[in-house]
Amino acid sequence: MAAQRLRYRVFVEELGGTGPLVDHDARLERDEFDPVVDHLCLIDTRRDADALDHVVGVYRLLRSDVAADFGRFYCDGEYDLAPLRDSGRPLLELGRSCVDADHRGGAAMFLMWNALADYVLDHGIEILFGVASFHGTDAAMLAPSLSWLHHHHLAPEGLRPRARDGSFQRMDLIAPDRLDRREAMMGMPALIKAYLRLGGVVGEGAFVDRAFNTTDVFLMMDTAAMSAKHKQFYESRWQPT
Repeated sequence: MAAQRLRYRVFVEELGGTGPLVDHDARLERDEFDPVVDHLCLIDTRRDADALDHVVGVYRLLRSDVAADFGRFYCDGEYDLAPLRDSGRPLLELGRSCVDADHRGGAAMFLMWNALADYVLDHGIEILFGVASFHGTDAAMLAPSLSWLHHHHLAPEGLRPRARDGSFQRMDLIAPDRLDRREAMMGMPALIKAYLRLGGVVGEGAFVDRAFNTTDVFLMMDTAAMSAKHKQFYESRWQPT
């Protein structure tokens, strides 16, 4: 419940999102995936656990074998994941990632990604994926960042999911020769920039999620395609001491 309370603070109170299972009275952001996923939580022991205030970072983790039993991934509602399923490789969907406002810009994401690295290695995961969100649904305001992602970080065609037609938003809104990297990066959420530093790539098109007041992009990391520098983040967790 503490993870759902953090998600409520971020996704509902900060970003203005909602959903059919959101409990506004109890201030819990929840959905039908919560009972089947693994929850990776970062805890601040100085905070009040009884008030559900102690979880300050969270990831939802859904492995492909679990998703097969459940029937779907969360991202199936936004993107056609056939290219990933057809690859036959072990997949891990990352979802509902958020950090408490007081812990952003510090060590929180580093600590969470260290724990995620352990999980990836424990389960032999080869492809990590999920959606990351821009606040708002006005594509014109997001055009520099979306266009930069499309022109510089598009996933290989054989592994590239495509946003579903009902809410498909083109990302190639500005020609490559008119893009300003600094402007694009200034508008890029920190989580997306972190994925890009690890060699992350994006799917075809963005998905406009009006219920959560966001524009979502599909992000994927292929551990087999990571450079030696990128892999060091994961493999350093398992070096003998």
